[in-house]
Amino acid sequence: MHRLIHATSATATSAFFQAHTTVNGVAAICDALGGLFLPETRTLVVSDLHLEKGSAFARRGMMLPPYDTLATLRILEAIVARHDPATVISLGDNFHDRRGSAAMPETFRQMIALMARGRDWIWINGNHDPDGAQGLPGASMDELRHAGLVFRHEPSMADGLGEVAGHLHPSATVRRREKSVRRACFATDGKRLLMPAFGVTTGGLDLRHRVMSGLFERERLVAHMLGRDRIYSVRFANLLG
Repeated sequence: MHRLIHATSATATSAFFQAHTTVNGVAAICDALGGLFLPETRTLVVSDLHLEKGSAFARRGMMLPPYDTLATLRILEAIVARHDPATVISLGDNFHDRRGSAAMPETFRQMIALMARGRDWIWINGNHDPDGAQGLPGASMDELRHAGLVFRHEPSMADGLGEVAGHLHPSATVRRREKSVRRACFATDGKRLLMPAFGVTTGGLDLRHRVMSGLFERERLVAHMLGRDRIYSVRFANLLG
């Protein structure tokens, strides 16, 4: 929950909270709050918000703390305020299930409407929410080509050049002070980039997991890890297996 604390902290604007990279020649900033900012086009990218996850579980008789949507939106408010983007792209699994956007309380709808005011807002459809965002500002689509990049939910094995995708919730593990530390991360080899999950109750899949095989040139792969007090940029060869 450290991202929620940093969302309202003045120290979170320091250089330690950003990592600079390029994706297919496009300059990008990895923000420790979990979003990617493209300064040339003032585009902010987030992924896997999984809004209304708590209510989705409750409908199935499984109780989770009911604060996930509010916490996730507070962090989203902070990163939108920080970068003042012209365009926001949310890369799928915006809601935890098909009913999430229709069932979301009006208070949260108003929060999103205020963030979207004066901006282009794109909802990429995900496997959890293939029907798009209902009753919210912006446009829903399966894929977007914008600013020299292609934005989609699930990474493609056939068309990865310039791809920014989510879905896999990448994480990485390093050894620090004689113990292993695992964190969500941005993962990029300069050709494509996988986004960390933005939702506060989402898990992560290690970059060494078999489903990641073939997505990156591993000798060029860097994990920009979301630490408690900064972003740590670590080459794949230095990650723990």
